[in-house]
Amino acid sequence: MMRGLLIVDVQNDFCEGGALGVAGGAEVAQRITRLLHESADEYGVILASRDWHDVDNDNGGHFATEGSDPNYVTTWPVHCVAGTQGADYHPALVTHRVTHHVKKGQGIPAYSLFEGTTDEGATAVDILTGAGVTSVDVVGIATDHCVLASARDALGSGFEVHVLSDLVAAVDPVAGEKALQELRSKGAIVD
Repeated sequence: MMRGLLIVDVQNDFCEGGALGVAGGAEVAQRITRLLHESADEYGVILASRDWHDVDNDNGGHFATEGSDPNYVTTWPVHCVAGTQGADYHPALVTHRVTHHVKKGQGIPAYSLFEGTTDEGATAVDILTGAGVTSVDVVGIATDHCVLASARDALGSGFEVHVLSDLVAAVDPVAGEKALQELRSKGAIVD
């Protein structure tokens, strides 16, 4: 059984001090780096995603328009704009063992790593199935949004899913726990 690792949105804007900073984001970045240092050879594929939003539009309504407040459900403050420091991986995440980098949300709302593509146009499903991956570990930010969406899509694509709960951080801890419960109910293993 070939395993893959999905690292979801460990970016400056989603960690402390960022446009949508999550408490514990920097620590999650450090822990994922430790996992990569200790266990990268156990994975056939290591995918990392980043929000990579257009600079010159509202990204399909994803960004709250000027003069309106974001509702933090479907509209958000400007974040992870392509080519900015906010869109960069957090510096505590060492990415040299990542085999594929996926960008998502390019002009549209996108939460799941599975909605993105590499610069060459490959999707996560293409990459994982092409490598013979049948099981994925999911880590990253935020448990109650992009981690949830990515793990859901992994399950829907037929992968066995393990969410490593000490390597995720939620916007809202209560919503984060509900997200993990939902994933368990759909067949994911939450370690």
